[in-house]
Amino acid sequence: MSAVNIRHQVDTAAAERPGQLTRAAAKIRAYVALCKPRIVELLLITAVPTLFLAYRGLPSLLVTVAVVIGGALAAGSANALNCYVDRDIDVIMRRTSGRPLVTHTVAPRSALVFGLVLGVASVALFAAATNLLAAGLTLAAIVYYVVIYTMLLKRHTAQSTLWGGACGAAPVLIAWAAAAGRLAWPAALLFAVVFFWQPPHFWALAVKYRDDYRRAGIPMLPVVASVRRVLAESVVDSWLMVASSLALWHWAGPVYGVTAATAGAAFLYEVHRLYRASRGAGERPVATMRLFHLSVVYLTLLFAAVAVGAVVR
Repeated sequence: MSAVNIRHQVDTAAAERPGQLTRAAAKIRAYVALCKPRIVELLLITAVPTLFLAYRGLPSLLVTVAVVIGGALAAGSANALNCYVDRDIDVIMRRTSGRPLVTHTVAPRSALVFGLVLGVASVALFAAATNLLAAGLTLAAIVYYVVIYTMLLKRHTAQSTLWGGACGAAPVLIAWAAAAGRLAWPAALLFAVVFFWQPPHFWALAVKYRDDYRRAGIPMLPVVASVRRVLAESVVDSWLMVASSLALWHWAGPVYGVTAATAGAAFLYEVHRLYRASRGAGERPVATMRLFHLSVVYLTLLFAAVAVGAVVR
């Protein structure tokens, strides 16, 4: 082989390498997108501070690492499997039209295998690094989200967001079980906070995208009911959320208590303001995204206060 041919092959390989790296990076980003990182982040925001309260101070490093990695794997598994099941409606909705299965960046079978592997890895990690109760709760949360919520509730009832909240609130139970090997009243109250937080949080988003859900045939509450009805139920759930958060004051201490009362008052003010603004609105749009963003801030502040309060005490 001549030197010219060798030089040509080397140059060709060098030219192809950036393209191969770009495709590989795009594929990795697609698999990460299947896991819905923003949702994973929210779940960890509730799980990690729960460890501080369970330990009444700084948690075990091993358990913390297990909860962070295992929790991320479990949430990623549930979300990837959700994308697999929902690929028929994701292609219809504008909000989900960029997901990897819709754009054919990832094949359905690959997404299914990926989600199952993440789920098995998460349950195995909790079983090995913590205890069987945490592992069992992790498995139950994944199954509940994929089978009960995604396949059954979401497509058949307007209250899917409320009852689907059980899997979204499960990370606090999993974290507490990982730390203590059992459950307790503080864990149940934290579960209630996140459970009742989810409807006003997600309905605020669903109001904006209700035409998407209507096209896809998903009977989300904002699709089948008026905005005023949605906000009325959001008011009820918000009061139950704040009441649950204040009931935790005894275990979480004064730093947490003051934060829960202040943030809860701000949340209730906003949801009541929206409810009043919806009077006589009919089909007229009501700007609910401010409540959506406020709900994220509320949850973050509340659980940060859980951790800080536990360390201070």
